[in-house]
Amino acid sequence: MIGALRMPDNPEGPLVALLKRVAVAFGALLAAALIVYFGRAGYVDNNGEGDISFNDALYYATVSLSTTGYGDIVPYTATARLLTTVVITPLRLLFLIVLVGTTVELLTERSRQSFRIQRWRSRVRDHTVVIGYGTKGRAAVETLLGDGVEPEHIVVVDTDRTQLDAASALGLVTVTGNATRSAVLRIAGAHQASAIVVATNRDDTAVLVTLTAREMAPKTRIVVAVRESENVHLLRQSGADSVIVSAETAGRLLGVATRTPSVVEVVEDLLTPEAGFAISEREVEQDEVGGSPRHLADIVLGVVRNEELYRVDASAVDALERGDRLLYVRKATLADEG
Repeated sequence: MIGALRMPDNPEGPLVALLKRVAVAFGALLAAALIVYFGRAGYVDNNGEGDISFNDALYYATVSLSTTGYGDIVPYTATARLLTTVVITPLRLLFLIVLVGTTVELLTERSRQSFRIQRWRSRVRDHTVVIGYGTKGRAAVETLLGDGVEPEHIVVVDTDRTQLDAASALGLVTVTGNATRSAVLRIAGAHQASAIVVATNRDDTAVLVTLTAREMAPKTRIVVAVRESENVHLLRQSGADSVIVSAETAGRLLGVATRTPSVVEVVEDLLTPEAGFAISEREVEQDEVGGSPRHLADIVLGVVRNEELYRVDASAVDALERGDRLLYVRKATLADEG
């Protein structure tokens, strides 16, 4: 499980952390060498090779901090022995802490990942699983984050390590594997998710993923993006709740942009949750029950009643009922996110 499921990395990468520790170790080594060199009058070389050179001091610092201690170069004056006790010994301890600490951390990283994964699996519920982190998947994640969804409540499934690294950099939990396999979806917690977004690059893959996901999570909402409209009925039969035809939607916007580009700007504004306007959903308030959705202060686009969507001008929703949900246009600003 640890190989497939990965918790988001710390902001500081492992290479940066390792380089910092190497710098500390070499710093301690150099400091010890300089101390010995400047106090070389208090050291003696038992090999009888004259004064202590800087190379000799560096050699002594190396064998001393690594606790090898061959004994060929030793302090013989009281001052040199005091410096060894007060300064060289703490540097030796620092050197060993860095060396042993790095080794232990590398050995325990797998155990720590396992603990984080187990803790995450015990806590996560009603999260969103995004299958495919290409252009569509990344845009879906950005929208979810813009709507206030916490990064730890989004799980990205993909086979591309580069794409998963990008998702992990945003603080998302990632799963490496083919989402057509039930074992991979189970690792992602699809059976406990509130929604599954299928954003694969191929329509046939989207059908297989939807079939697998629906069998595992019969009550979870599944949203799928496909390239061709002729495959929509296949996705519906496979269990998709919503199907977005990406190619035709983009084509319609292109066609509209040639005649009325301002309309496209408004549509993009409504689909961007960070600023401007956005389409949102809320429950009908008590004082709104019995009234018409067309007469509310909010700009209402539709009414959801018993899991069925009605346009705002539909006669069935002329009078709002308790339990209805309104699709309306709200003001979306950066301040709203906070």
